[in-house]
Order: sequence, then C-alpha cells, then structure tokens
Amino acid sequence: MEKTLPTQELPQAVTAPRRWKRAFAPVLLFLAATAYYFSPSGLLPTVKHSGHHGKHHAVARCAQPTPLVPASTPKLLAAYESLSSRTFRDASILRLSGAVQVRTESFDDLGPIGEDKRWEAMYPFADYLAATFPLVHAHLKLEKVNTHGLVYTWAGSNSSLRPTILMAHQDVVPVPDATVLAWTHPPFAGVYDGEYIWGRGASDCKNQLIAIMETVETLIAADFTPKRTLVLPFGFDEEISGREGAGSIAPFLHGRYGDNGIAAIVDEGATFEKAWGATFAKPGVGEKGYTDVSVIVRMPGGHSSIPSDHTSIGVAAEIIQAVELEQYPTFLADNNPYLGQLYCGAEHAPNFPKKLSQLLATHVPDPVCPAMRTKHKDALALEAAKAGPGTKYLMQTSQAVDVINGGVKTNALPERTEITVNHRINVGSTPQEAWYKISKIAEKIAKKHNLTLQAFTPAKEIPNSITLRASKTTLPVAPISPRISHRPTPSSQLQRGRFTAKTRSSRRGS
Repeated sequence: MEKTLPTQELPQAVTAPRRWKRAFAPVLLFLAATAYYFSPSGLLPTVKHSGHHGKHHAVARCAQPTPLVPASTPKLLAAYESLSSRTFRDASILRLSGAVQVRTESFDDLGPIGEDKRWEAMYPFADYLAATFPLVHAHLKLEKVNTHGLVYTWAGSNSSLRPTILMAHQDVVPVPDATVLAWTHPPFAGVYDGEYIWGRGASDCKNQLIAIMETVETLIAADFTPKRTLVLPFGFDEEISGREGAGSIAPFLHGRYGDNGIAAIVDEGATFEKAWGATFAKPGVGEKGYTDVSVIVRMPGGHSSIPSDHTSIGVAAEIIQAVELEQYPTFLADNNPYLGQLYCGAEHAPNFPKKLSQLLATHVPDPVCPAMRTKHKDALALEAAKAGPGTKYLMQTSQAVDVINGGVKTNALPERTEITVNHRINVGSTPQEAWYKISKIAEKIAKKHNLTLQAFTPAKEIPNSITLRASKTTLPVAPISPRISHRPTPSSQLQRGRFTAKTRSSRRGS
C-alpha cells in the first residue's frame, strides 16, 4: 500500500501474519458503514461519551461526531449477527486465504499490457472473485478498465445522490525466490494457523478487497437496496505506483461523474488501534508524499587487474552512506493527522502519558523553513516517536536505498552504477526538500572524485558524471480530508438528503 497516514511497512521476507480478528475488522466496518450510508432511512441516536479528559486542554481538540446507527430489517439484523458466528468466520478465512493463494505480483519492470505475459497473472484473480462472490457478479455491473482494472457499480435508487467509492488493489509486492525459505509459511499458501492468516496480500490489501466484496455479498443476500450508488474500483498495479490501474480507472470515473462528482472515497486506512487504554478508529484522512530518486554514477571501465582507486560502485556506496547518515527531522505539522490522534488521546485515553500531555499544551506550529526544523527540535514529535518506527515515520520523511544495479563481470570495472532512494514525504514537507538533500550530498562527492553533477535536469548521461533523476510518480503530500469545516465534507455529503429521524419501538445504541 502506498500512501495513507498512518502507514507502516514490513520487511519483505517477513510479511506480518494477519490475526483473524484483525483481518476481519474491515468487514465489520464496511458492513455497518455501507448499510447505514446507503439504507433508505436511519436513526440518529444519542450516545454518552466517557473517557479521560486531559487537564492541559481547556478547549476540546477532539470533537466526536454523533454515532450513526442504521435502520434495520429482520434480514439485515440476522446478517449483522451472523458476523459473529463460527460459520461466517470460517468462510471468511477461506475467502481471504484463497485470495492470497492467487499470485498477483506487480514488478517494477513490467512491459506494456498485452505484451508482457506477467500481467496475465491478474486473470485468475478476477476469476476467483467471480466464483467466490456470485451475488455481487449477478447484481452489480462489472466493467474492466485497461484489461485488468475491475470497476463494480451498485446502482442506487436515488440517482441525484453522488456515489461513494470503496477502493482496494489486487496486486502484491513480489517475493524474490531467494527469500522464500525465510518465510514462516510459504508466501502464497494462505496458511491459517488458528490465529493468523499468512501470506503476501493478507494485510496489503486483499483483506480490504475481500472485506468489501463480503460486505456487498452479505447485503445483497439480506435483500438490501442502496439509496446511494456504490462504486468499487480495484486497481492492479498499486505496488508500482498504479500508472496502469488507478491511472486508467481515475479518468474513467472522472469521465462518468465529473468534477466533484463523488461524495466520498474510502481507500486503505489504519482501521482500529488500541493505545493508551483506549480504542481509536483511524480512517486515513491524509497521505504522505512520494518520490524515488535515481542516482547514476558513470566512470571509466577497464580490467580489474589494473583498477582505478574508486569504481562507480564504490562512489555509489559513498553516496549511500552519506544519505543514510543524515536522517530527516522528526516534526509535527499542524495539519498532520497524528497530531489529531494525540489530542484525542489526551482528552479521551485514561493512560495517556503525562509528558505527552504537557508537551501538547505548549506545542507550537512547526517552522516553515526546513533549516529551522533541524535547528529547533520538535519536542512533542520526538517524544511521541519513542513509541516506535511505525509512529516515528508518521512525523518524518522516510528514506530507503532499495535498489542498486552495477557491474556485469567480476574482472571488468563497472562503467555505470545506479541506485534508487525511495522517499515518503512527511506532512509539512515537499519532495523538493529530498531532492535538495541528495543534490548537496552528490555535489560534495562529485567534487571529491572530479565528476560532473547533473542534478534533476533533462540532460542525458555523460561519462565521468553523477546524474540525479526524480521518478515520474513523484507526488506532493495529499490534501488532508476535512473533518470539521464550513465547506462540504465527505461525511456531510453522505448525510445530505439522506437521514430522517424516526421513532422505533426498539432503538439499538440509544
């Protein structure tokens, strides 16, 4: 998964197992939310809130919307109750396990669709979905975009309401053959050991895709009819930035629904987290920026029996070392969603750390100037980052040298070496800051070795040079989805023209 806050990536050879209850959480969330947002009528119950309120916050910074509970029917009620049954659990395990067993890897060097045979791995997955969810395929319209993009449409009864989109992706990160033996269970076996579902895609994000499909299948079986149209687009190359999948599906949907034609989009998020003695529902309302920087070192070749003091691989290694020695600053921009979670923790979590609460009370906005961030440390961010890397990188630009290519033979000096540095850009920062950092490092090393530096220009590679290039998939930090605003928000659009308070003999959740 690219992209949402919070994000946490895992080592390639040790993909995290998926605890069944955690894997099943999206089904509960999607089923309840879908039934509510798309049902013909609903209730607005009053629910009491309880929790710890931080002493240092006289003004509430964590406003809680009124819980929404859908109106129900006997069949819908039975569907909800079935989610807790062993029968549904076992069936859900089999569905996700089966999805993991369909190998849908996407590779950085994939050629054009129709020419590169590796794309054909997506066909069996589409067949698997058709066989596993017959009601979805009988009642929803399925359109295939750019061959492998799947777009399901469940037409609502009120065409004046803008549709909602629930997204996921079919593809997974490749598994190098040399690492397979390092896995606890084979990466494409979908093993369920009684507690976890193991395998590539079990948590990114076939679990979400299967949850969406299970939700719709269950609602159809319960004779549910949506009022608002529901669109389910599933891309197929998200792990390589989605140029063929989302890059084709987005204009397809824009052509149909136009500007501002969608009420809300639900993509990969962080589901639920237990922290500080409380449970947090954490929809992903933000996304870090992205850029890959290629560093290409060109130096003379020759026979390794008479080498130069430094080869292109050696110089590239110097650059790698310098990049890794200089980490990006940890700071919390005022619009970083994690700052919102800290405020919520201070107000509602009984075990929220006293030191974090004190730092929140004195927190000031981060400096706009990158140089000032390095000089003036963000005490709140640094304290929060002690929770671990998964938390730290919600407040820091990440960098990782993930790919290196150079040399063709053991007795030949490498004439060209290329490394790729992956960056996920912190909220409040820009891809250009990452480019500037690598440019300064490369400038110093180029001068040391008498090489020409070509930094982020369209110039072609030349001998005796260091060339820096940014990926075409570079993205700025995404705009943060508004939570409370005078402008229309996803939540307000879903509720618009939709909710009517009713009196019922048995009110659930009141």
